Amino acid sequence: MSRALDPLESAVKADTPAKVSATAARSVGIGQPMAPVFTAMAVLVLVVLSLTFARSAGMVAALWGAAGVAVAVWLRTSRGPLYDLSFGGLIAAGIAAGNLLAGNSTELTVMFTVANMLDIYLAVLLARRFAPTLNLASVEGACRFLLAAAAIAPIPAAAFVGGMLYWMTGSDFLDTAQTWWFGHALSVAVLSSFGLALTRREVVRYRAPARAIEAFVLLGLLTVLCLLVFSRQTMPIGFVILPLMLLIAVRLRMLGVTAALIIVSIIAIGGSMRGFGPYGLAFEGSDRALMAQLLVLFGYLPIMLVAALLEERDRFADRARLGQVRAERASDAKSRLLANVAHEIKSPVGGVIGIGELWKAGQLGPVSATQAEMADMLVKTARQVEALAHDLLDVARAESGAVKVELRPTDVPGVLEDVRRTTALRPDAQGIRLDVISEGDGLVALADSQRLTQVIANLASNAVKYGGAGGVVVFRASKIYDGVRIEVIDRGGGLSVEKQTQLFEPFNRLGLERSTVEGHGIGLALAKRLVELQGGSIGVTSAPGEGSTFWVELPAA
Repeated sequence: MSRALDPLESAVKADTPAKVSATAARSVGIGQPMAPVFTAMAVLVLVVLSLTFARSAGMVAALWGAAGVAVAVWLRTSRGPLYDLSFGGLIAAGIAAGNLLAGNSTELTVMFTVANMLDIYLAVLLARRFAPTLNLASVEGACRFLLAAAAIAPIPAAAFVGGMLYWMTGSDFLDTAQTWWFGHALSVAVLSSFGLALTRREVVRYRAPARAIEAFVLLGLLTVLCLLVFSRQTMPIGFVILPLMLLIAVRLRMLGVTAALIIVSIIAIGGSMRGFGPYGLAFEGSDRALMAQLLVLFGYLPIMLVAALLEERDRFADRARLGQVRAERASDAKSRLLANVAHEIKSPVGGVIGIGELWKAGQLGPVSATQAEMADMLVKTARQVEALAHDLLDVARAESGAVKVELRPTDVPGVLEDVRRTTALRPDAQGIRLDVISEGDGLVALADSQRLTQVIANLASNAVKYGGAGGVVVFRASKIYDGVRIEVIDRGGGLSVEKQTQLFEPFNRLGLERSTVEGHGIGLALAKRLVELQGGSIGVTSAPGEGSTFWVELPAA
């Protein structure tokens, strides 16, 4: 049977890594058939702008947005080898046209087109290989993408361009190669990350007026700060940019951080190249752009990992909340089932007990000794089922919050003495010494006396049944720093650590289901819930062969 998903469950399912790439491909219209054409046009414009305004090492531009845009769209819209071939061809055409429009010769155009396609293709290939889910909303996914697509992919193209320009124009190999690598690494790290983070879910999130205004204010403030630092009126307030970026990571997550990195990259590198800002005044030539690139790469880009960590934390928190909702629903359903079963059992069992007692008493006709024994067994078994039904009802009521407790000052030694006397009347307690030890005066707890007696009686019953081989069961009451501690101590076989962790689970008898010891595995679970309702805690201290000490701690009256 199908059911509608809660909003929280839908959000968590949409955020799973296996579905990130599919979600991304459907977002904000990028998956439309005309995406390759529009991308090629955007690449052409970016190439012309970069070569016209952002060249810093001879022929190579320090700001290069074409690669980042191409990689992001290619990764999000890929549909197979034929699509990849046509997309690559259109991107190559856009790069070549941009180079020609910017005034490069045919030889340089061919060389730069080959280098750029090598760069873009390697970035796409490595991203698919090492970050296949394209999930930047996790630290591992972000690190994999940045390392593979941004750091490693531009290296071969940088070496190729450095060597070719050295051979063709005599340009410095190292200067050319490092400018190429920094520019293209930043392009993929910033622009491609922004494109991958721009999912439909993020767009929907920013449709909320409050979130949109917050993003506008924070990014606008960052823009103003960057302009003040990297402009003619250089102001020594660059230290404010980093905490503001961290604030953007906290409030706007990955999409906001990548948008902020685009703003910082353009203003910082562009301003430094024009001789503005701290690097424009302190350095000459291509070193200005290089220092600004280093600032963005190693100063601000790591904030992406902070945003990824926060995104990951949000996803885990959503999953935890969803798990809690599911667990609460399952618990409610179980409680309802237990209550219904218990009610259905109680009525017929009462009739069976009545008939059995009439039969045993001879009121239904003459009874032989064998029949009387059978009637006694029938009544005894029916009473066990009746006790189970009552326990089931108590468990169901306790878990649903229907059990009411009346907290009042309760004399703990008196409760222990009452339980001791009741326990001594049990047939299986014959031959076991039952002692009550009260350490100190004023052992008065704030508790429900009836429920506390029920809890201690259950612990005493277990001590007699499972620890009676030691011959002694001790009830001890003592003061603790803020309340009263009650202990039920036996000298039986003890419990392993593994069994102690399962002890308070409902219907878990720790492997004793087929033993001769009667029980249903409900008592301790019910005792734990009743103690918690009274504001206390319950636990056990035990070791194999050393007996067990079950303790209850309650606040003092």
